[in-house]
Amino acid sequence: MLDHSLLSCLGQSFGLHHQPHREDFGLLQGNLLVRVPMQVRLRAQHLHLMVQGNESQISEFLLLGLSKEPELQPILFGLFLFMYLIIVLGNLLIILAISSDSHLHTPMYFFLSNLSWVDICFTSTTIPKMLVNIQTQSKVITYAGCITQMYFFLLFAGLDVLLLTVMAYDRFVAICHPLHYTVIMNPQFCGLLVLMSWIICILNSLLESLMVLQLSFCPDVEIPHFFCELKQVVQLACSDTFLNDMVMYFGVGLLGGVPLAGILYSYSKILLSIHGMSSVQGKYKAFSTCASHLLVVSLFYCTSAGVYFSSAPTHSSFSSATASVMYTVVTPMLNPFIYSLRNKDIKGALKRFFGMAAMKRLIILGLKKFP
Repeated sequence: MLDHSLLSCLGQSFGLHHQPHREDFGLLQGNLLVRVPMQVRLRAQHLHLMVQGNESQISEFLLLGLSKEPELQPILFGLFLFMYLIIVLGNLLIILAISSDSHLHTPMYFFLSNLSWVDICFTSTTIPKMLVNIQTQSKVITYAGCITQMYFFLLFAGLDVLLLTVMAYDRFVAICHPLHYTVIMNPQFCGLLVLMSWIICILNSLLESLMVLQLSFCPDVEIPHFFCELKQVVQLACSDTFLNDMVMYFGVGLLGGVPLAGILYSYSKILLSIHGMSSVQGKYKAFSTCASHLLVVSLFYCTSAGVYFSSAPTHSSFSSATASVMYTVVTPMLNPFIYSLRNKDIKGALKRFFGMAAMKRLIILGLKKFP
């Protein structure tokens, strides 16, 4: 039923003072039958439908990307395509090297192979869509596509953080408790750590995505980013976002602050243990096993913290999007280089892998020539 005061005001504002017509309808208010003209009723219904439409869920968002300049789009396309190919190929090589070499079937490389796989999935949630938008000159992403992208982005970002934390704990046990390393970091425990990381991140990303589904958005929603980043999407909502903000910052604290505290604790113990070593060669060897991981952690945390804890969340949206490139694209791209160039085991495994592949190819070609 339409509101009586709305109908009355509409009647007065439009000056619709005429005798009741047979098409006019009556509203029973107390013991009085109020006659409302048909024009007023139709106008009120139209306004009611407009309000309902504005509060309903929209069908799509617009991703504004990193730049609005048309001449920069081909450069961005080529640059991000190049980086994406490096990420996929580099991390796949690490996975192949670890899986093909039995000498690398240790906890440290088990976690590294999982991190490489997560990095591929992490970048695959954002870069392909960005490349498609640039190529088709379209900024549109559907509402369902945006929520899906947000879910998987949160999932793999959280996994990145937790796996880096688990790797820090692995180095802590290896350096501070070397005699108990094989007992503590047994295959069952390592598998349990990875499984728990998946469960925590799935639940967190599911909760965050369901909270966004409860929001109402106004039409013509533009996201000043190259993907559906949670904070940017929540800021564009027309409805109250207090609960979403609380859940978002709780998730950042749980999957950002707690792991960071664990990493800092692990490395404080590692540094104390290295400081207590008498041999210079032993100190160098112990620190070299942690240097790559420490560099990756520093890159990831410094860039992501700069984005999420910025003091001005709206006035520098494009600069935040540019900063996000560091932890969403650059860090996963550098991981294969950081973990392989200074790692003799990985380089040796890759040489053996490609050597065996070349040998098999020669054998196959020889068999084809001389059946």
